[in-house]
Amino acid sequence: MVKPLEHYFTNNDNLKSEIKKLSYSWDNYVFSFLSDNGVFSKMKIDYGSLFLLETYLKNKKEDPPHDFLDVGCGYGYIGIVLSKVFNIKGTMIDVNKRAVHLTKRNIDLNKVDCEAFVSDTYENVKNKYDLIITNPPIRAGKKVLLDILRGAINYLNDDGECWFVMRVDHGVKTMIKNLEDVYNCEVIDKSKGFYVVSLKIKKNALTNNI
Repeated sequence: MVKPLEHYFTNNDNLKSEIKKLSYSWDNYVFSFLSDNGVFSKMKIDYGSLFLLETYLKNKKEDPPHDFLDVGCGYGYIGIVLSKVFNIKGTMIDVNKRAVHLTKRNIDLNKVDCEAFVSDTYENVKNKYDLIITNPPIRAGKKVLLDILRGAINYLNDDGECWFVMRVDHGVKTMIKNLEDVYNCEVIDKSKGFYVVSLKIKKNALTNNI
């Protein structure tokens, strides 16, 4: 039996597969996603990811990025919708092999220009992006969250942004304080205890200070 706190950011090759199909629509776009046991929010699209994505789509409708990196992509919901709606190239990573396999299937299913590969935070990431977007794995612990959010500075273009979502009761206010030395942090929107936060690199921030 899989431990309840490790199911979506660890790998269990013995976990039985039970494919489910989820749907989502935005404007005139309709999406289908394959989900499975052992990935985050397998039964439905979670509210945090939904709120993060739709807040970004609304705020960047007239100024979309040229490319993006989706960190902790799960089965690919955020990245696939971004890629289709903005017609841009996407890269999606997750430490969970099953999640990446599902993302690759969902990329083909939704016919978007994306790639997906396994990476423990930024371990296998080589490029820089206009946008890094993430619904970070809270239960993986503070160190992993800081590795993702502070580490984003090394993988953003100079004018790039990192957007993330986090709940108040998961410490989003403390997290913002922990990031203010290297980023200009802006709370874009709030809903049901969730904060969507935008991070922009401070001009005097150095990558060796993270």
